[in-house]
Amino acid sequence: MPKPLERNYDGIIIGAGHHGLILGTYLAEAGLDILVIERRLTYGGGLSTEEVTEPGFYHNLHSINHFHISETPWFKDLGLDNTVTYITPRYEFGQAHRDGTALVLGRDLEETVANIARFSQRDAATFREWNRSAEAITAQILLPERFSEPLPQHEREDLLSRTTMGRHFLAVARRQPLDLVEELFENEHVRLLMLFKISLFGTWLTDTLSKTSPMGSVIRAFDLQTGYQLCQGGSFNLARGLMQAFIAAGGTYQPQAHVERIIIEGGRATGVALLDGRTVRARQFVASTVDVHQTFESMIGRAQLPEDFCRKLDDFKYTPWALFGLHLALHESPRFAAADFDPNIDHALKWSIGADTMEELFSAHQDVQAGRIPKIVQFGAGPLSLIDPTQAPPGKHTTYAWHVMPIELNMDERRYEGFKAEYADKIIETWARYCPNMTSSNIVGRHVYTGREYARELINMRSGDIFMGAFNAEQVMYNHF
Repeated sequence: MPKPLERNYDGIIIGAGHHGLILGTYLAEAGLDILVIERRLTYGGGLSTEEVTEPGFYHNLHSINHFHISETPWFKDLGLDNTVTYITPRYEFGQAHRDGTALVLGRDLEETVANIARFSQRDAATFREWNRSAEAITAQILLPERFSEPLPQHEREDLLSRTTMGRHFLAVARRQPLDLVEELFENEHVRLLMLFKISLFGTWLTDTLSKTSPMGSVIRAFDLQTGYQLCQGGSFNLARGLMQAFIAAGGTYQPQAHVERIIIEGGRATGVALLDGRTVRARQFVASTVDVHQTFESMIGRAQLPEDFCRKLDDFKYTPWALFGLHLALHESPRFAAADFDPNIDHALKWSIGADTMEELFSAHQDVQAGRIPKIVQFGAGPLSLIDPTQAPPGKHTTYAWHVMPIELNMDERRYEGFKAEYADKIIETWARYCPNMTSSNIVGRHVYTGREYARELINMRSGDIFMGAFNAEQVMYNHF
């Protein structure tokens, strides 16, 4: 029997992240002979769960919060509900403040509205009103559109403008998120947490300040029926389930095979050439799930592309920030002093820590935009093992901090290692101001993982861009590359 790289296939898919595995499984189930080829030994891309601190402590180094995954068509179509378990936390977003208060947004509307009302009755009424329309828009527009072929912009807007709901959605999508949040809400703490929630829907403060929201990030921030989930056992379990489904469907997986070039013959992609000199042929197609420039510049080559396509390639934008990740193994899960105000803050899936005012939030934006290390420490975090005890040894815990950073920091390796240790200390010091038990005696182990490391490990995350491209109106949905 020939080895995987010694025969031809109907189709070859480059990259064994979740996109490649989903595509490969659908096509294999349809009867095609499919090869998924991966540069690394492991698979899953950003679905990475590793024991990087101490044995038994499982840390999700990239993807953690998965949006509405268990209800997606592909999750059900591929039978993943039988092999992969998702946890839907009751409390989704939490923000503690230096004055001892805390704001928690959960799945229950009445509970969430009551929490907001402790800060502003007017803001609570606003959230209730927008929640009603947001959940209808999500169910009837956003989710169906998410799993359909993008329509041309004029056709999409024409269809949406025929209904009251569609016109409302278009009006909101054309607004800058920051302007809308400031217009709708009066309380600063409420504004801060809403901006944090919006930022997780494919943007960050940079885009919130200056861009519109064509993908509906503002609308989704008011929806409590669809939201983030946690993959039980760690994010890699989703990759494991996808690989099981792909192999069961008859697919072939080949790791440690770096595609150097996509073979083009007669205007068609007919195979791939590997870095070691071997070639593999495809009878029908080659699909790439790696980044835009690696695919079209490195693997295909500009000489084979039309001039207007090259201009589009030159105009493609990447996310202008990277992440500084701190992963902690703990004796105890973080306990907020503000739990006296609202005990549910300890259990929220995603915490916003460190920014108490809009001015502090904008400070980080200004620093990152200028290529500076943020002066004010403010980060996202969450109690992963408190929600999913399988991610740590019995009675122990894991957590993490993700802090936004400039893409490029002009430091050699020695200075950079010192910076990593110093900034990790600053994050822990800031954390301890909100959670008194976040002291050195509570920390079993720590691991710092930044854009410099993950861009080397996952080369499609160019310059530390975790999204492989900016989520701006010029290159999403109907303008998808």
